Amino acid sequence: MPAEQAAAEQAAGAGWNTGAGWNIGTGPGVVRDMTSVTFAITWDYRCPFARNAHEHVLTGLAAGADWNVTFLPFSLGQAHVEEGQPTVWEKPEQDSGILALQAGVVVRDEYPDLFPSAHRALFAARHDEGRHLEDRAVIQETLAGVGLPADEVLARVDDGALDKVRAEHEQYVASHTVWGVPTWIAGDQAVFVRLMNRAPLGADPAGSIRAVERIVDLVTGWPELNEFKHTSIPR
Repeated sequence: MPAEQAAAEQAAGAGWNTGAGWNIGTGPGVVRDMTSVTFAITWDYRCPFARNAHEHVLTGLAAGADWNVTFLPFSLGQAHVEEGQPTVWEKPEQDSGILALQAGVVVRDEYPDLFPSAHRALFAARHDEGRHLEDRAVIQETLAGVGLPADEVLARVDDGALDKVRAEHEQYVASHTVWGVPTWIAGDQAVFVRLMNRAPLGADPAGSIRAVERIVDLVTGWPELNEFKHTSIPR
C-alpha cells in the first residue's frame, strides 16, 4: 500500500495548483469551484503540526479528493525575529529551516509531480529521522532519495528562491495576518489548526479527507468560532 499511495501522490502532483500568484477566493463562505474545495495551507518543515496537517492533505489528494490546494511557505524563523535584529531574508544562514523551505518551493514550482514525495520526505528527515535541515547534504540526499535532481534544485535555491519564499510569506502576513503554521486559508478567512494525529503512507484516506473538509467547512462556514482547544491532550 505505501508504494501504491506514493505512486498515486506522484500522479496527482502534476495537477495541483502550486503557483504563488493564485488568488485564494474572493470573499467569505465556503470556497468551492463547482464541486472542488479550494484552500491554502502554510508550512515550515520544522513544525510537527505542519507535518501532521500536510500528511492529511497529501493523503487525501492522492486518494482523489476534489481539492484545489495551494501550498504556502512560511518562515517560523522570520516570525520570531526580535525587533532590531537581522531578518531571515538578510541572514538566511542563521536560520535552521530556510534552506529546506526554499528547496520545497523550488520543487513545488518546477517539479510538481515529485512535490508530494519530496514534501513528505523533508518532513520525515526532520521529525522521523532527527536530521538537520540546515545541512545541504541532508537536503541533497533527501531530494535525491525521491528521484529529484538534487544538484539542480539546490542551484535554483542559490539562484533566488529566497525572494520567492519571502514574497509569499509577506503576502499572506499582510493579507491574512498569518503568524504560524499550519494556517489554513480559504476566502478571506485564515485559521491556525493543530491536528494531533498523522497520516503516513498507507493510512486510510477516508479519515484524512473527512478531517481536511471538516476544517475547511469550519474556516469558511463558522467564522464566529475563534478558539477551540482541549484543556489536556489524550495519551
